[in-house]
Amino acid sequence: MVKKPAPDATRRSEKSRRAIYAAALALVAEAGYPRTTVEGIAARAGVGKQTIYRWWGSKADVLLEAFLDLGEQMARAAGQEASALPDTGDLAADLKAVLRATVDELLDPRFEVPARSLAAEGLVNDQVGREFVTKLLEPQLQLYVARLRSAQATGAVRADVDPRIALELFVSPLAQRWLQRTGPISHDYTDTLVDYALHGIAPR
Repeated sequence: MVKKPAPDATRRSEKSRRAIYAAALALVAEAGYPRTTVEGIAARAGVGKQTIYRWWGSKADVLLEAFLDLGEQMARAAGQEASALPDTGDLAADLKAVLRATVDELLDPRFEVPARSLAAEGLVNDQVGREFVTKLLEPQLQLYVARLRSAQATGAVRADVDPRIALELFVSPLAQRWLQRTGPISHDYTDTLVDYALHGIAPR
């Protein structure tokens, strides 16, 4: 009698984790954050509620982690390194490349719908808002800080510039247009933001 190999618990856990991520993102997109529940996520993922609580403390934790994972997957699919901005020595080109990829991400329904749900909930739910900023937004902004500091080291950016403020010259207008739908977002738009940020709007 052939002895069957023991089930791989690691593989089983990863399969369940992926199912939970997918269920959480689908439910928040369909029903919105307030109507998304741990019970609903568990049922959709085909796991027990206790499985979710074994790995996460709340539905917010599940959704934020699922959303972060989605962003990392999309970055890898686009051939980008999620843990750093490109540093080719050409700051303008690097920023334009990253912002173009961000536009593509923001316009992708897989990302846009849950992103809007979480962003909207963060405006009225302090806990979700804080976690959204701490776990998702600020780590991404710090990648820009690191790239701008690198540019300062090579003389491409003035030494007295605060990178955390400077990045808002091109990141914040894009976020505002996307969140409030005050205008279209496109590659040309973000290219222009970078040009204005790096070269100003006064006559040269």
